[in-house]
Amino acid sequence: MSASNGSLAPGSTIGILGGGQLGRMLAVAAAQLGYRTHILAPDAESVAAQTASSFTRADYHSRIVLDELAAHADVVTYEFENIAIRPVEYLAGKVPVRPGPKSLEIAQDRANEKSFVGELGGRTAPWALVTTLDELRAAIAEIGAPAILKTLRLGYDGKGQVRIHDAAQAEAAWADIGERPAILEGFVNFSHEFSIITVRGLDGALASYPPPWNEHKDGILARSTLPAPHEIAIHWAQAATLSARVAEALDHVGVLTLEFFATPEGPVFNEMAPRVHNSGHWTIEGAECSQFENHIRAICGLPLGSTGLTGNMIEMLNLIGKEGERWAELLAEPGTHLHLYGKGTARPGRKMGHLTRVGRS
Repeated sequence: MSASNGSLAPGSTIGILGGGQLGRMLAVAAAQLGYRTHILAPDAESVAAQTASSFTRADYHSRIVLDELAAHADVVTYEFENIAIRPVEYLAGKVPVRPGPKSLEIAQDRANEKSFVGELGGRTAPWALVTTLDELRAAIAEIGAPAILKTLRLGYDGKGQVRIHDAAQAEAAWADIGERPAILEGFVNFSHEFSIITVRGLDGALASYPPPWNEHKDGILARSTLPAPHEIAIHWAQAATLSARVAEALDHVGVLTLEFFATPEGPVFNEMAPRVHNSGHWTIEGAECSQFENHIRAICGLPLGSTGLTGNMIEMLNLIGKEGERWAELLAEPGTHLHLYGKGTARPGRKMGHLTRVGRS
């Protein structure tokens, strides 16, 4: 259902691959703009289905299911990158998929993304591809220790990663990641972690949000705050320029997130996600147009919204595990915006929701 200018008119259907909280918040943003959403995910518990117009529980590899989605959706997007590339490529032959398969292909392979960003002028930690124990030992000898061994694929929130403090731990670390292809990454001497959330429209227009200071606990994002301290602010322009360069090189449409380390030598690229991101949840209340709405705007060919801040102090806290059970206490706090994801059992390390506080003075 297209408007005269080629954009998708309200009432059109957006297919979303993935049933997690990012899909949930995308569906809410889509509904506010008058779009319908159809979630495709294999999960028995799909929190995105709770806010979407419709839901299909099925494997991504079923051609019958993919054909059905393509027949009913006017555009398809995805809420996470750990999905096989072939179903996405198949869909892209039948319906617009935004971002395109190339963004997914680069982002889901750590070696690919390091090489890709490096070729565009980005600074990365020293790293090496390892596919055998002998290659790991050679990489440790070259890069040194301490270092981090990361699986090539399917790692997030600290999963698929092992720290190596000395060469004697090589064999144990290789076993810990299941003897799978990986990269060995040298340690980076950094003061802060931050992210640049960029959105690129169908017409090539670019916008990005101010960078939050991201603090992690046990490999999981715990807190994002703005404005960022000086140690991050001095790298803002350079990191945002690189992020825009990556988006353009990929012909990316939608939100793209690049994570960085702040170092004395400049911003060091860590990893990218071709999607909306946990470190951008603050934008729902803290920006004039949220990352979720801007992603919907971009993939539907609409003008991008303002990324300006709505306050002079913004804090986002993830509610992990049993922290989500504090909902009544948190709701009693003036100025707290609570988002619960509708998940069942609270487990250690499981993101149950988040809260945002916006200060205005």
